[in-house]
Amino acid sequence: MKHRSPYLGYVFMAIIVSLVCNFSYLLLLVSNQTDTGNQRSTRQGHKGVEIVNVKGVLSVSGDGYGYLVSEQGDSVYLDHRKVHWLGLSSGDVLLVEANERRNFEAEHLVMRRVIERNGEPFDYGALYRGSKQWNILFYQFVFYFVLSFILLVVMGIKGGSTTWRQLLLRSLICVAIAFATYFISPVPLMYSGEVIPVYKSRQVVELVVVLKSCFMLAVVILYSRILTLLYREQQMLLENEMLHNENLTTKYNMLASQINPHFLFNSLSSLSMLVRERDEERALNYIDQLAYTFRYISQHSANATFVRLSEEVKFAEAYCYLFKIRYDDKILFDFDIEESCLDLCLPPMSLQPLIGNAVKHNTITAKKPLRIRIYTEDENLVVSNEKRPMIEQSSGTGIGLSNLNSRYKLLLGREIEIVNNDKEFAVRLPLQKIEK
Repeated sequence: MKHRSPYLGYVFMAIIVSLVCNFSYLLLLVSNQTDTGNQRSTRQGHKGVEIVNVKGVLSVSGDGYGYLVSEQGDSVYLDHRKVHWLGLSSGDVLLVEANERRNFEAEHLVMRRVIERNGEPFDYGALYRGSKQWNILFYQFVFYFVLSFILLVVMGIKGGSTTWRQLLLRSLICVAIAFATYFISPVPLMYSGEVIPVYKSRQVVELVVVLKSCFMLAVVILYSRILTLLYREQQMLLENEMLHNENLTTKYNMLASQINPHFLFNSLSSLSMLVRERDEERALNYIDQLAYTFRYISQHSANATFVRLSEEVKFAEAYCYLFKIRYDDKILFDFDIEESCLDLCLPPMSLQPLIGNAVKHNTITAKKPLRIRIYTEDENLVVSNEKRPMIEQSSGTGIGLSNLNSRYKLLLGREIEIVNNDKEFAVRLPLQKIEK
């Protein structure tokens, strides 16, 4: 089944973030309009600039600029963009807020906002609700959509394998991107209808833009973390299911290949030989080792996931004893296990298929006995033997080694190492310390 592209989720989330950011701005705009009708004759504005209310008749010049002349003779300058955006025209009686601004080394009154028009309170909210200003909201939507999408991509790259260090690094990258783009973030001027970048604004810190950026960062990081956790949960469920299936396969293979009529026939034939020879001591020892072998297989194939190396070696010694009786002096087993490795763990029944394969695929004669070495090296268990190909190669499916390698990958996250050359065949099994 094909995986759905994560970018579709990023697009959907970026749309939501952009809509929430801009909708929150509209709410702030509506709340700011509640005091539009308040008329205060003189007060202090931003940075101590004096703001005055002026009432007069508007005169619009041919180039679009406006001048509001009061009965006291005060003249208030209106920028052509404000005249156009607010829909003002010559002859309008306006009550406006104005403040002094230096222009060409002279102080002039410049309009900040309209309070009344022809005796009616001026509704700025209507301008935003009108279809003529859709481009303002669209511009902001596109900007925050693109920025949110970029941040989501940065946070979402290989999100499923994200560590805390990677998450912190990507979060810092997103903060850097948000800080860099802050200065080009759109700022709609409430009383002029313009959309300007922050760096052109009079205020270094635009509170609305800062709130939008913080909200956007919080949502992006949280969304990325949630995706990471969901991905890890799915991976764990998948690995558990694979491990469950692998265990079932392992149990089936062990029951089908180890405890089969052929194995029982060979074991009973060897026991029969000892009885006929009236070698009571070896016969009793053989029965004990055979019973221990079957008991170990039945116990550990059903429940255990890991066993100590000491237990696996004890089983291997019993299993090898059965071959010694069967082949007499034609087969030799050398065990060289370091004491420091005896408490390390490995999956149960790891040695049995390797010993069985060595016996099955090599020529065994009295003149050239087969020597199988089982030893530890660098916290690895190694099973090796000299290659003595049989004249007629026995058929093999390779299921034993493949199944053993799959178990190691699932249980230990590591693979077995196979060395197969003209002289030697060896398998290295990684050992691991398991906290119980």
